[in-house]
Amino acid sequence: MFSDVIGRGGKFVLDRIVWVLARLKINPNILTFTGALISFWAAWEFGFGNFFRGGLIIILAGIFDMLDGEVARVSGTASTFGAFYDSVIDRYSDVIILQGLVVYYARKQVLEYVVLVGVVIMGSVLTSYARARAESLIPKCKVGFMERPERIVLLIIGGLANRMEAVLWILAVLGNWTVINRIYYTWKELPKQREVH
Repeated sequence: MFSDVIGRGGKFVLDRIVWVLARLKINPNILTFTGALISFWAAWEFGFGNFFRGGLIIILAGIFDMLDGEVARVSGTASTFGAFYDSVIDRYSDVIILQGLVVYYARKQVLEYVVLVGVVIMGSVLTSYARARAESLIPKCKVGFMERPERIVLLIIGGLANRMEAVLWILAVLGNWTVINRIYYTWKELPKQREVH
């Protein structure tokens, strides 16, 4: 009951913000780019070990990530290029934030966590690439349970709860497991596509 009230209140506020931005004719691509710039800020905080502040800033970046698509829809400016641009900038934002953690662990001279963040980056980039490449061969490949929203939520939790090391292990394992899952799924589905054609 209480969570429903919060949900409705949050949606009301978000809808009003979207309406104002649409009325001001703000280009959704500018909102997307602004979210990426805010990600640089989060990475800066992470690089200096300010995990709590970095987590809060990722929430702010996430708000812009929600707004761009909604503003495009309400203002009637949604486009194929906009969707493509949003996806590419999202990848940049992910890597930028994780680079902040690379800097932090490099400054602390903790090599194993520098490597671990590198493994997380591989998983985060290849999760979307594996899906895109698979869907050039088969109709759909949305298997796995570690996509961008889950990664962002976990990074926020890691920052706010000061449990970044545990979160990085989860991201490294589940992110790359999702990639492996998509490779396997595509391998299983490809013969079915040949039968259809």
